[in-house]
Amino acid sequence: MSTQGGAFWRDAMAPGLDVFEELAAAAFAALPEAFQELARDVVIRIEDFPDDETLEAMECETPFDLLGLFHGSGLAQGGGQLWTGQMPNMVFLYRRPILDYWADNEETLGSLITHVLVHEIGHHFGLSDEDMEAIEQQAEADSGSQQTDSMG
Repeated sequence: MSTQGGAFWRDAMAPGLDVFEELAAAAFAALPEAFQELARDVVIRIEDFPDDETLEAMECETPFDLLGLFHGSGLAQGGGQLWTGQMPNMVFLYRRPILDYWADNEETLGSLITHVLVHEIGHHFGLSDEDMEAIEQQAEADSGSQQTDSMG
């Protein structure tokens, strides 16, 4: 382990809600354009934890059980258009449970946020797990090529 890495972590603070918003925006921007266009009206919200009502409805044992949640009417249920008085479709990403999961797994934080975001937006579209995995892989490939382009 390098001493440079240790120095970084010695002074590092856990990413706050504002950093998560930036990471979620970057993850969304890396998604395929067609996917972004279909999801343009989905509101992405970052919260520390799900509220008690959500935890109860999802039958969670602890507040750390839920990393994200789609709330609204999916396209398959006619949720592509808002009606007067209807709340917009939303994806919630829960910062503390995501950080807890990240600490116990060998995955980058950005990749984990992308995974949760794609999974929850995928519920809006009624996508299969295979479809969501393909979208994640394309986003990671596009993100990697953009990083390479910006370096050289």
